[in-house]
Amino acid sequence: MMTFTIARQEFVRMFYSPLAWAVIGVVQAIMAWMFLVQVDAFVRYQGQLAATDGAPGVTDFVVTPLFGPASIILMLVVPLLAMRSIAEERRARTLPLLFSSPVRMTEIVLGKYLGLVAFLSLIIALTAGMGLSLSLGTDLDLGKLAAATLGMLLVTGAFAAAGIFMSSLTRHPAVAAISTFGLLLFLWIIDMASESGGQSSALFDYLSITGHYDSFFRGVIDVQDLTYYLLFIGVFLALSVRRLDADRLQD
Repeated sequence: MMTFTIARQEFVRMFYSPLAWAVIGVVQAIMAWMFLVQVDAFVRYQGQLAATDGAPGVTDFVVTPLFGPASIILMLVVPLLAMRSIAEERRARTLPLLFSSPVRMTEIVLGKYLGLVAFLSLIIALTAGMGLSLSLGTDLDLGKLAAATLGMLLVTGAFAAAGIFMSSLTRHPAVAAISTFGLLLFLWIIDMASESGGQSSALFDYLSITGHYDSFFRGVIDVQDLTYYLLFIGVFLALSVRRLDADRLQD
């Protein structure tokens, strides 16, 4: 299937870019530092936690808190990785070659999206592996770790879908990156408007991309939150396909 062929090419192409290696190195260095800080804090307060009823265990104290900052870091990183997905094709004038090939626009968009998500999943797997390493010396709540990892995959997949769409709108990767970050930041802070109350509060709460992943980090997989991310991804990928279809008709 052409979708997976394109996805494999996109994934391999990532590793030809110094940017991808820099992203992996910087993100993992930051996450490793935060992980060690949390472990050190848990060791120092372990005696007090053991004497307190209902105190958080190692999973709640060390592992799941990693995923919150990781989502913020990936919100900054994903626009840089997604900006070239389609904008670079347009700038290099190779997009007409894709249009003339016997490949549907849906396959092109899905292929580029899956290739990007596969690369981002590698980063998430390395982060989850830090927490999983503690299972060698203590008891982890693997259910909470799995739920947090799933939530991280979903929110990152949403970031990637928005990045692909923004990249389809322009021929300048830098513009695509800035536009993606602006959109994600808007969706990140939109729930602040609900603090003032009003009829639109419920709508802002639902649209907020941050309001749907907290439950995953608590170990709860909510169908409503799962549906939100799947709809978010589906809508932006569909918009990307529609944009490329319009470009092909113009050519």
